[in-house]
Amino acid sequence: MSRHDTSLQDTAAPDGVCYGCGPDNPHGLHIKSFWHEDGVHVMAEHVPDARYCGWPDLVYGGLIAMLVDCHSNWTAMAYHYRAEQRDAASLPRINCVTGNLGIKFIKPTPMGLPLTLRAKVEGEVGRKTRVVCEVYAGEVLTAVGDSTFVRVDTEQLAAAAHGRDAS
Repeated sequence: MSRHDTSLQDTAAPDGVCYGCGPDNPHGLHIKSFWHEDGVHVMAEHVPDARYCGWPDLVYGGLIAMLVDCHSNWTAMAYHYRAEQRDAASLPRINCVTGNLGIKFIKPTPMGLPLTLRAKVEGEVGRKTRVVCEVYAGEVLTAVGDSTFVRVDTEQLAAAAHGRDAS
């Protein structure tokens, strides 16, 4: 992970309001995703706040699911930008939404350790893109996400969700 670069979120969507990864959400977690130097993986780190405790000294599984969801979505979008040979700051913005979120909890995730998320696209980058995301607490693999993200026009998506005509 290159800490000297600007995150994908801050580059592509500085006005993003997603609770998990939106830079412009004052109450959000502000997850930051970066290309790894290997050029294959997209990485993120997060240290869970004590309010995200599930069982004593263990991270709440819902937080892990949210981290995997947001980070995997940004992985899919990063791969789309790269496939189109575009910078993440270029317009029009590429957006994806979660089509399917799968989480396998391997081991309990302890509180107090930085969580590292390591994700990559499996297969082809297309309208529907599969992303596998590993979650590590320290050096221990604690969860794996296997999810599908769908490229969308967010204006049309919001209009459809609210029963409005998108034209």
